[in-house]
Amino acid sequence: MRLLLDTHAVLWWFLNDPALSRPATEAIGADDAEVWVSAVSALEIATKFRIGKLPQASGLAAEFEAEVAREEFGGLPITLQHASLAGRLAFPHKDPFDRLLIAQALTENMTLVSNDRVFDATGVSRLW
Repeated sequence: MRLLLDTHAVLWWFLNDPALSRPATEAIGADDAEVWVSAVSALEIATKFRIGKLPQASGLAAEFEAEVAREEFGGLPITLQHASLAGRLAFPHKDPFDRLLIAQALTENMTLVSNDRVFDATGVSRLW
C-alpha cells in the first residue's frame, strides 16, 4: 500500500505519540508499506515550530530530511500538477497545507493517513 502521511501523522510517528491510531501505526510499520512524506509537511512543521505552535518538534524541524531518510520513507516534492489541483479542488476547506496533501494523494494514487474525516468529501482514499 502506498501511504502519504498527513502532517499530524508524521509528527505523531516521529514523537511516538499514542494519538496515532493503531491501524495507522500498523500500516506505516508494515514490511510491505511504501510510506511517503510530503514537502508540505516539512514546511508546515518547520513553520509551526518557528512560530511557537509546535515546541515539541524541535528535533524534527531541524533534521526533517535526515529523520525521514532514517525511517526509509520517501520524500514527495510538490509539483505544478499538485499545486494546480490543490487550487482547483471544489472543497471549502481553506488550509493550503491540507489542500496540497489531498491533491498529492489524489494525483499519486496514494492513501492519505489522516484523522481528518472532512477529507473524505474530496474522494481521497483515507486511512485512520
